[in-house]
Amino acid sequence: MIDITLENFQSDLIDASAVAPVLLDIWAEWCGPCKQLGPVLEKLEVEYAGRFTLAKLDADKVPQISQQLSQMFGVRSIPFCVMFKDGQPVDGFVGAIPAEQIRTFLDKHVPAAEEMEAAEQEEEALGALADGDTEGALEKLQHAVATDPANDDARFEYVKLLMREGRIDDAKVAFAPVIAKAASVRRFEALQRWFDAVDFVHPAAGPAREAGEFDARIAANKRDFESRFGRAQVLIGEQRWTDAMDELLEILMRDKSWNEDLARKTYIAILEIIEPPRVKVADGQIPPDDPTVATYRRRLSSVVLS
Repeated sequence: MIDITLENFQSDLIDASAVAPVLLDIWAEWCGPCKQLGPVLEKLEVEYAGRFTLAKLDADKVPQISQQLSQMFGVRSIPFCVMFKDGQPVDGFVGAIPAEQIRTFLDKHVPAAEEMEAAEQEEEALGALADGDTEGALEKLQHAVATDPANDDARFEYVKLLMREGRIDDAKVAFAPVIAKAASVRRFEALQRWFDAVDFVHPAAGPAREAGEFDARIAANKRDFESRFGRAQVLIGEQRWTDAMDELLEILMRDKSWNEDLARKTYIAILEIIEPPRVKVADGQIPPDDPTVATYRRRLSSVVLS
């Protein structure tokens, strides 16, 4: 529980609500219903175990904030509780209502326990991956996806890591529940293009393809885009990402819209795949862009806009 003042209003209420929902309890010392509601809210904060933060604001000590919120919601009495999410007041209730009604209110706005657990597992997995613990990261990501199947971020990182480790069949199983999203979600489209490249390199019948088999055709005809794209597919399958993007750039420099933008879309898919996950940095700082991703984004822009 946090007491809100003019000094910490921005940091502990507005900014904090961008990380987790904050329920602001506006009360006063002379208010009997406020004293009834306060302990109930405190017990619920413990019960919800970090799924929201309880903040309290004394209406007599900080009238500037309490009056502004009361006018915003058209409320003239206390206790008055306001839910803040992503830096904004989004909902509220008035009076010392029963705990069950408060739970119903909270459940509309706070993440489910499964979502919280999965998010924590995902964050731990990314930390493990940063430390070089691939198996630990896979285990935590698998747990995150099992706990909250709707966590697309965790699923994307899980499938991507399985692919990176060459566990293609496991990756396809993990990808199956969201395969329909590949048509509308760019990250999943990127994974689908990676799967397509792997299947191209290792066809169901015949030997695996190698990049060298396309070299003679490309040397004979620089505009043999099918061969160039085939070579790029092999390079993707071998996880030679920058080599693959260089080959795709050769197509784009000669024909920006070849085959319904296939080269450009595949290039963007590679950028999506190789961009490192955003791990939280101390003091709220934004992690720097990955230099390889930044460089190849600039190259794509220079070619497409030329």
